Amino acid sequence: MRVLVVGSGGREHALVWKLAQSPDVKEIFCAPGNPGIAQLATCLPIGVTDIVELADFAEKMKVDLTVVGPELPLTLGLVDELSKRRLLAFGPNKLAAELEGSKVFSKAFMRKYDIPTPEAEVCTTRAEAENAVKTLGLPCVFKADGLAAGKGVVIVRDEADRDKALKLFFGERVFGSAGDRVLIERCISGDEVSFMVLCDGERALPLATAKDYKRVFDGDRGPNTGGMGGHSPSVFVDAATAREILIDIVNPTLRGMAEEGRPFRGVLYVGLMLENGMKPYVLEYNVRFGDPETQCMLIRMEDDLLPYLLGSARGKFEEGAKPAWKKEAGAAVVLSAEGYPGPFERGKPIEGIEDATAEDGVFVFHAGTAKSADGKLVTAGGRVLVVAARARGLSGALALAVRGAEKIRFDGKHFRRDMGTKAMEILRERTGSGLS
Repeated sequence: MRVLVVGSGGREHALVWKLAQSPDVKEIFCAPGNPGIAQLATCLPIGVTDIVELADFAEKMKVDLTVVGPELPLTLGLVDELSKRRLLAFGPNKLAAELEGSKVFSKAFMRKYDIPTPEAEVCTTRAEAENAVKTLGLPCVFKADGLAAGKGVVIVRDEADRDKALKLFFGERVFGSAGDRVLIERCISGDEVSFMVLCDGERALPLATAKDYKRVFDGDRGPNTGGMGGHSPSVFVDAATAREILIDIVNPTLRGMAEEGRPFRGVLYVGLMLENGMKPYVLEYNVRFGDPETQCMLIRMEDDLLPYLLGSARGKFEEGAKPAWKKEAGAAVVLSAEGYPGPFERGKPIEGIEDATAEDGVFVFHAGTAKSADGKLVTAGGRVLVVAARARGLSGALALAVRGAEKIRFDGKHFRRDMGTKAMEILRERTGSGLS
């Protein structure tokens, strides 16, 4: 089969890496890709928003399956354009992708179908926002309605935070049109977890659980990012909680989307808060694989990924389909540029990737990299590389990922070293060890 992967980040590198291992995949294209992906696939100079050009290529090259990585081409209707041409694509169509494309839509959807989610109000003016904060109380959360690369969420804990958030959203309008409508949500405390399932329109196949860490600094301090690292399994979701999430959240979501005339195919990523470590509430939906959860999850996948993507795209999983996972744990550490998620410099030479991957169980996925004019690997994004590691226990995987991150060098490199601290405490309480 010929496969086209759309995207240029660490998630797409991991997808290409996994698909390249399938005996049924004979050729992989990636648009636009990155230098790491170029070692496994033919990269194309087509942007993720060039919907017609992407579909033209897939049609011309008789691509058997297009796998859409990021959310933006999904919300712009890439799957719809491919479907018009009778081309198979993995991912939701434009209507279904609105679950992520609009937080206002998703909140109204959850209310309609009795899916547990924190109380919230929709605001279009500063005055409405000020009233919403008074009604909901502090702490609360400001969320841009549209896509904001994982950075459109601001937690407001006190009056000083409130004033800053009001200025960001309604004065400076830092999120542009994505912030035309702002969701102000009651802040609930607990453990934030990622729960991803593959969907064929009716049925959901749970993937391995994962936990990501969004704050830029150790101790969960600093602004939200697209994700600074993670681990799989999440540890915070046990078998009973996973069943509850499937019964009370995932299945009603699939039924509701079908009733709305928006049958959901692809990855449904439910971002959850376990209030007091127990009751799951939906904070957000995503309609694609998480990043960097995908990297630490796929290195644990025992099966061939391709049949699951094909089943989802065709609208029917194979009978008895159930992904199998290695017993080892996975961890991922994001190496970011200095200043991220704010302004940062590009073009810093990168060294040491070979040193990192020389150790058994370490994988390096490119996220924001490029080749300079003289052919050297350089930084080209806020999140530069993802160092993933697989080991017998979670403590071993986390330590191995940090060790790999330390071996890679570029000016201004930043990464978190504290991920998994609470997860390890939970594991020790459960089993007396750091094994999962």
